[in-house]
Amino acid sequence: MRDFDLSPLYRSAIGFDRLASMLDNASRNDNQPSYPPYNIELLGENAYRITMAVAGFNIDELVIQSENSTLLIAGTKQADKQQHQYLYQGIAARNFERRFQLADHVKVTKAHMENGLLHVDLVREIPEAMKPRSIQIEG
Repeated sequence: MRDFDLSPLYRSAIGFDRLASMLDNASRNDNQPSYPPYNIELLGENAYRITMAVAGFNIDELVIQSENSTLLIAGTKQADKQQHQYLYQGIAARNFERRFQLADHVKVTKAHMENGLLHVDLVREIPEAMKPRSIQIEG
């Protein structure tokens, strides 16, 4: 019931193919994994933070890449050399890969870990040419 036909948008809108592709991918991607849990915060008018729970991961086991308006956060857990006999294992320590679509002009500024949480700060930097400007009226 959630299938949308975006082909009319492709036929009549030029330059909006990226938007249509994002809508198409979002409608198909209902089964995205929920691990690891994360929050997206609005810190200011143009500042955002992604906070991801990465308990059990070291900094060297995490990768953050930003390319073509896509932010990739991946964790690859190194093999544990010790054998453990768990009575209950509730802490998931499996590999993950999470992708976020970034809007135009959104850039990653920094990332840091604190108390098992990975914080990735982002900012939207609008170029001067795209900012509103006042036009002097001559009379």
